[in-house]
Amino acid sequence: MGSWKSKIISRRALWRLAYLAGFLLVVAMVAWWLMFPIPGSSYAGEVRVEENDLSRELQRHVKALAGDIGDRGTYKPESYRKAADYIAGEFASLGYTPRIEKYPAGGMDCSNIEVQITGSNSPEKILVVGAHYDTVQDSPGANDNTSGVAAVLALARMMKDSKPGCTIKFVAFANEEPPYFQTPAMGSMVYAKGCKDRGDKIIGMISLETIGYYSDEENSQRYPTPFDKIYPTTGNFIAFVANVQSRDLMQESIDAFRKNCDFPSEGGAVPDVAAGIGWSDHWAFWQHGYKALMVTDTAPFRYRYYHSRNDTPDKLNYPRMAKVVEGLKAVISGLAE
Repeated sequence: MGSWKSKIISRRALWRLAYLAGFLLVVAMVAWWLMFPIPGSSYAGEVRVEENDLSRELQRHVKALAGDIGDRGTYKPESYRKAADYIAGEFASLGYTPRIEKYPAGGMDCSNIEVQITGSNSPEKILVVGAHYDTVQDSPGANDNTSGVAAVLALARMMKDSKPGCTIKFVAFANEEPPYFQTPAMGSMVYAKGCKDRGDKIIGMISLETIGYYSDEENSQRYPTPFDKIYPTTGNFIAFVANVQSRDLMQESIDAFRKNCDFPSEGGAVPDVAAGIGWSDHWAFWQHGYKALMVTDTAPFRYRYYHSRNDTPDKLNYPRMAKVVEGLKAVISGLAE
């Protein structure tokens, strides 16, 4: 047993090593960020938003799914089926023919719901735009992730008569939430595996995940270390998040958003191990070798009602959400040229 002096010296050495390791981590993450610069700059002017037809459309979808149907998953089969029927019905009302990919999980048939616009020049190339429609148990999931589903439905309507160069597939995924998160029964894992098995040429996947909450209050945004050293502390922006392998998809996407939408935006392509980077359906596409990114309001790093009973339709900012969706239309159009 050493003396008390040697113990103090040992503890000081450990603290120095811990601080050094933390410092090196910050330096490494900043280096990654600098290696993959974001095109353009985030919009810094006044965000002019107002209620319009698009914001009312988004609110209608959120009210129907999160308000009228409520929390939904294999733990509540009837509500889960109602949600799937609502989404398929909305797609059909727009003139699409939904393809239902059924698979068993949790004692019931779960459904991924897909519609497509066939490309005019390179139909074999595919851009996937998706969001999960299940919710964590005991939460109506207005923001997580009815906001993403509402955006997918709205984008499918907005782009129905477009003539993209490549094929665009709009997909509502089952089972993103626990206990299926990052398991083979996750809806996007089933879907991405099917794409891989068929040899589908997916040029990119965009996951819309929790996109409805914004705040102009200082310190309304939080991050895991070391991102707090890099990004804004006001939670009024939309984020484009990718892994390093998908950095060019992220750069092209945020470049198109910034050129076409007067709304604050941030982006990053960082190693998969960073906290929060893989927390949605884009992760499943990474596992099968596809480039993918997540578009998000950063979920628990901003939204205090995340995964709670208070994630209700009244918490969302629909005019700002509509601005984001308008910007995403330009992103999708650009990627699908």
